[in-house]
Amino acid sequence: MKFRNYPVILLGIILIAAAAAGAQTTAKTISVKGLQKTVTVRRDARSIPYIEAASDADLYFAQGFVTASDRLWQMDFMRRVARGQLSELFGERVLEEDKRWRRMGFSGIAERSMATLDPGLRKALEDYARGVNAYIATLDKSTLPVEFRVLQYEPTPWMATDTLCIGKILAEGLSSTWQQDLIRASIGFLPADKLRDITNNTTPFDLVLYGKDKADAKTLTGGGNSVAAVPESLLKLAERDAELRKSSLERAGFYAEDLAASNNWVISGKRTADGKPLLANDPHLQPAAPNIWYLTHLSTPQNRVAGVTFPGVPGIVLGHNAFIAWGATNVGPDVQDLYRETFNDRGEYKTPAGWEKTIVRTELIKVRKNLLKPETETQTLTVEETRHGPLITDEVGQKWALKWTARDPENQEFEAFFKLNRARDWTEFENALKTYGGASQNFVYAAVKGNIGWYAAGKIPLRRTGDGSVPYDGATNEGDWTGYIPFGELPHLYNPPEGLIVTANQRTVGTDYKYYGIMTRDAANPWRARRIYELLKDRKNVTMDDVRDVQRDVFSRVYKDLADEIVKRGAASPETLAALGGWDGRMTADSKAGLIVNEIRMCVSKKIAEDSKIPEWVARERLLYWVVKENSARWLPKSFNNYAELLKSCDESARKSLSDPKRFGADETKWRWGAQFAANFQHPLALAPLIGEQFKMRFTNVDGSPLTPNVGPYVSMRLIADPGNWDATRHVIPLGESGDPQSPFWKDQFELWRTGTPAIFPFTKAAVEKSATDVTLLK
Repeated sequence: MKFRNYPVILLGIILIAAAAAGAQTTAKTISVKGLQKTVTVRRDARSIPYIEAASDADLYFAQGFVTASDRLWQMDFMRRVARGQLSELFGERVLEEDKRWRRMGFSGIAERSMATLDPGLRKALEDYARGVNAYIATLDKSTLPVEFRVLQYEPTPWMATDTLCIGKILAEGLSSTWQQDLIRASIGFLPADKLRDITNNTTPFDLVLYGKDKADAKTLTGGGNSVAAVPESLLKLAERDAELRKSSLERAGFYAEDLAASNNWVISGKRTADGKPLLANDPHLQPAAPNIWYLTHLSTPQNRVAGVTFPGVPGIVLGHNAFIAWGATNVGPDVQDLYRETFNDRGEYKTPAGWEKTIVRTELIKVRKNLLKPETETQTLTVEETRHGPLITDEVGQKWALKWTARDPENQEFEAFFKLNRARDWTEFENALKTYGGASQNFVYAAVKGNIGWYAAGKIPLRRTGDGSVPYDGATNEGDWTGYIPFGELPHLYNPPEGLIVTANQRTVGTDYKYYGIMTRDAANPWRARRIYELLKDRKNVTMDDVRDVQRDVFSRVYKDLADEIVKRGAASPETLAALGGWDGRMTADSKAGLIVNEIRMCVSKKIAEDSKIPEWVARERLLYWVVKENSARWLPKSFNNYAELLKSCDESARKSLSDPKRFGADETKWRWGAQFAANFQHPLALAPLIGEQFKMRFTNVDGSPLTPNVGPYVSMRLIADPGNWDATRHVIPLGESGDPQSPFWKDQFELWRTGTPAIFPFTKAAVEKSATDVTLLK
């Protein structure tokens, strides 16, 4: 039996099994070169693979083989993104995105990282690559995934370094902050009181887990940085770079706006119904088709682990083994610095030790000439690097270099997860996290022994002077990195007395924390974390259904408070006041009030930003929640006498915009929040003529918003793990396991994800065997 016929056979077997409920599943056999012993692959009703092998070598080989059978084109696409090779498929339209990735040099960094890896992980990467390539060898031009056939190319062999490159997409999505350094440097013209307002990220709603707030701590910008004013032209260039970054990450499904990406929490057994801890996690990323996560169960005689991973990555990234469960949310510390470099007429740059030559490398980029044909031409990109990193621009008469933890070959993303897969207790959990070099994460922990914990892990640099909040003069040593925050000094908790730990990208450390500014400068607002905490803090006998309901909560304090202010002041039309007057603050898909108040909020933010010449997101996220309520005179736009006038003006603008036939039209019964905040699962080929329709998926019935625990379409997966009963674990992704739009498993999980219907992910051998609807033996 040839593997290229496997998808058709699989579908047939599943249909037969469904028709003959209770009939025993008959195993089929596939011969595969490269295995030492037979591997059993079971599939359940969602087509989740449960891979059982006699050794790690066979396990990871089979994982590569099976994952490629479901997601091969997605895997190829993601490695091309990180390596800057999309122009070979899509031509000039993505060339600038490729150049951006090439400047970072991640292909070379991945090669150098291989020498620093734990030997076990290196072997796993190599075995996984062998498995992927064994699957590729079963294909011919007629059986390749549809995207390869449409774009008229074939996959090259998978390499271990391809996995490491995918890790750099995570780093780009979750730790890229240099544009904020420029913004901070550019707002020095503001009056002192305004500057304090926008650099102070403490609020009355903060959920601090580690340390306490000091009464006199107000701002996050430290001294010691020594660069002159940032030119307007550089700010414009940074805006263009941000647009390139966004479009590139959106293609890969890794875009996280403002780095605000995820909720997690752990609850002690003293608070739960079964007396064992509960762990919840839902990462927030760009909706994508297929989803960036892939559900997998892996077992050998030595270990059993289940959860999600990224297609192209061996092992499990987030999930549980037989002893512990773990989840993650983004921390958002400052791990990038900009340096203005000084050059002489010989092309040398200035350092504290004198003039030095740059390191020059040449990148050859293949660019498709015609989207309908595979022929390419080669373009050359010359990249210069100083002691700090690559020059990201010299288009404005100044040359700026970027230093970033992700460019250190010793900082890689996956060794920690490899060790977490095998961790049995808190000590082994900590030891695994000591090796973590990816975008800093809030890792939460729950164990069968009843313990819970949290560790904010990652490599967070310390500077010789200053805190990296604004750019440095590269000719001095002021911005030199002197090391990282010691692991033992990173924020963490173990069995806190309250029995509850919540993280949602908020500021988790108090202002008395030694490294406060570096750790929290770009943290998200506290709204999601505070709401989750309020829902759980007084609850006893918590069940998995209770946790599910918190994950799906759509109440927004921010939207409700603004609506109440508008109603209290009568600062809107009678129609708007009627819609907002009885509103409960819940951002459901059918909410008219939610749609209107969001439109007004965006308008008010824009007017404040334009008047004070600050970025719109700063006005929206740092100011708006309090300036209206407190009638702050210094932030009221000069063209208005009071905030009631401003709100009325924005209500008029909002209603005019919403009534536009190109948006919702005059019929207000069609004004629905879900149509604005739609779940649009993007596939790179969805806009392609003729063939793109099969990849399109857009839903307007998804509840949630960016400021509620449930962020709607941006929930990239949901996990609820119960160490008291692993077989009750609930784990779901938005669409399905398959990357084939013609497969029944392309979007079969959508309703489970949307409605919160329990999606059980069995774990023990007996439960796995009982759930199997298909069994394949790889020999």
